[in-house]
Order: sequence, then structure tokens, then C-alpha cells
Amino acid sequence: MEVYNDININQLKSADTSYPILTLLANRWSPRMFADKAVMRRELMALLEAARWAASSSNEQPWRFVYAFRGSHAYEKIFSCLSKFNQKWVRNAPILMITAIKEQFNSGKANYHALHDLGLAAGNMAVQAQSMGIALHHMAGVDWKKAQELLGVPDGFHVATAIAVGYYGGDPSALPDDLEETELTKRDRKPLEEIAIEGAWW
Repeated sequence: MEVYNDININQLKSADTSYPILTLLANRWSPRMFADKAVMRRELMALLEAARWAASSSNEQPWRFVYAFRGSHAYEKIFSCLSKFNQKWVRNAPILMITAIKEQFNSGKANYHALHDLGLAAGNMAVQAQSMGIALHHMAGVDWKKAQELLGVPDGFHVATAIAVGYYGGDPSALPDDLEETELTKRDRKPLEEIAIEGAWW
């Protein structure tokens, strides 16, 4: 399969939108290959700061992020909690994160909006990352019970997802064949009329 350079891959992955949207959003995608370039701690802190300022129900900020840099023992712990599928490609990511939610409001009432709020925080992080040339790949394939135990997550919090963090770049041909093909396939989305309708349900 032809290997594209970084610019061509990003052009390939740019969203073909039905209406104009921010370039940052149109160009954001979830690579499985990252450039051989470290993400510095100050850059990671900027991503987390963006997440910190997301909106949340009653401003309770139920999101939590556990992060680790490649080469550390903590990175290996997070790696071991990922699905076999994600382990096939994720080692080239300079940083791995586990996300979690606080299950209750401070009042003790169940917070049924916590996952929504985590999504808002992760969205903030993704846009901030895009502005810095950094890519995030969000992963649902996590053994959350193992992660809770290995990372010491206390009762009242629930592991939700994982995130791989790194700069755009890298050679897709280093991936297994099936993932290389995915990496070089143009993105698409459902049409607007399938996800939004005026006035009442379809």
C-alpha cells in the first residue's frame, strides 16, 4: 500500500463537511501512528488545563485523568489494561491516559451526567491538542476493573476510557495491514438528517 507523507494523510483525513465548521474541528482525527517526538510535560498540562475549563453539571467537574509517559512503570500499567486490539498499535504513543468519572455529586446524589461531562472535558482537550498539532486517540477498549485495581481508583469513581496522546506523524506502514488500511481511509460521518431533526423524533 502506498505510504503517504504526514501532510497528505492529514489532507486525506480532513472532513468533507456539509456546512462550514472550524478548521481545527474539520482536521481533527484519531491516528494510530504518531511522530517520533516527545510530548513535553508543559504541553500535556495545557491539554489538561483545557479539560479543566469544560462545562459540567452544577460545576462539579466529575472528570479525572491518570496519565503516564512512555518508559515509565505507570505507562506499562495503563498499557496492560487496554484491549488486545489497542495494544497492537498504541505503544508508539508518547503518553497514555485513563479517564474516570466521579459517580456522585458532592451531595451524595447519583450524577447521571458525569459521562456527558467527561465527554465535554475530553472534547476541550481534543480541540486544544489540535491547535498544538497534537493528536488524541480515544479508546473504549479498556479493562476498567483491572485499571481500577492497578491504578488505585477508589470507590465512588469509575474508569471510563483511555486516551493515546502524540504528535501527528509516523509511518502507517509500520502498522498491521488492517490498521494501515484504516489509517489511509478517508473519514465519513452519518448525514445530518440521521442525527438531528426539528420538533419531534423521526
